[in-house]
Amino acid sequence: MLEDVISSSYRRRRFVMARERLTPGPEHPITVAPADGRVVVRAGDAVVADTVSALILREAHYPPVVYLPLSDVDSSMLRESATTTYCPFKGEANYYDLVVDGGVLPDALWVYRDPYDAVATIGGHVAFYPDRVQIDTGVARAG
Repeated sequence: MLEDVISSSYRRRRFVMARERLTPGPEHPITVAPADGRVVVRAGDAVVADTVSALILREAHYPPVVYLPLSDVDSSMLRESATTTYCPFKGEANYYDLVVDGGVLPDALWVYRDPYDAVATIGGHVAFYPDRVQIDTGVARAG
């Protein structure tokens, strides 16, 4: 029994250590730049996030991804998930469920808590799946 636990732990560590780490370049470019204007994220009628400090990550042929400061997200709507994924260019992503109006949107957003150097500026920022929330960019401030 103990041997199984030790063996399982060793296999997990070997898996983590075996992760490939890649650097963006001409064949797989990644850029991060400030977004223009205000970004508001909604789930139904609820405002989940509102910021003027968003970043846009553009990676190779993928659609651009909006990253918002975690501090500009309503933390009362977040529940940490057990889900993690790995990107060889960015690192390990941790996920949050979004709790809105008594319902749960599982793994609706993710964060790279310790992103690789090439994308270090997305540290402390989260990204939402656009099919689970409404992301409005360039929203004018009421005033």
